[in-house]
Amino acid sequence: MICDTLDQLHLYKGFHKNLDTAIEFLAAHPLDTLPLGRTVVDGDEVFINVMDADLKPHTGSHAEYHRLYADLQIDLTGGEGWGYETDPGTEVEPYQPDIGKKDSEDAIFGALGEGRFVLFFPGELHRPGVEMPGCDRVRKAVVKIKMEDKYHG
Repeated sequence: MICDTLDQLHLYKGFHKNLDTAIEFLAAHPLDTLPLGRTVVDGDEVFINVMDADLKPHTGSHAEYHRLYADLQIDLTGGEGWGYETDPGTEVEPYQPDIGKKDSEDAIFGALGEGRFVLFFPGELHRPGVEMPGCDRVRKAVVKIKMEDKYHG
């Protein structure tokens, strides 16, 4: 997991070729110009989902994880909370195409908005979309970055 400010995103080039593609695209395309829905950057390797999302209370929500994709999450309007879990937790529903949910407690809690991003790697339990004081809805961009599948060879 990496949490930093958007003006520092370029510092993470060289980590993975698909992350480089995402960083280069974001540098050339202001996020506020992207339409709602999916924007293809490089086929299924890198794409961006822009959405209006209702935030949920921290209690009663479950951490999620992905096997194939990293999530680079950026709030465009408003600001959401997020959790990062280190406890492996227990599956709470069947794994769907590249998303699983587990019951786990936050080890770290942070907030997006104000020019920040958080990047969750495959296998990392994270809890996005947590409401913050005065904010229960955001417009956000989730950049999906395909990484090597460490779970299936």
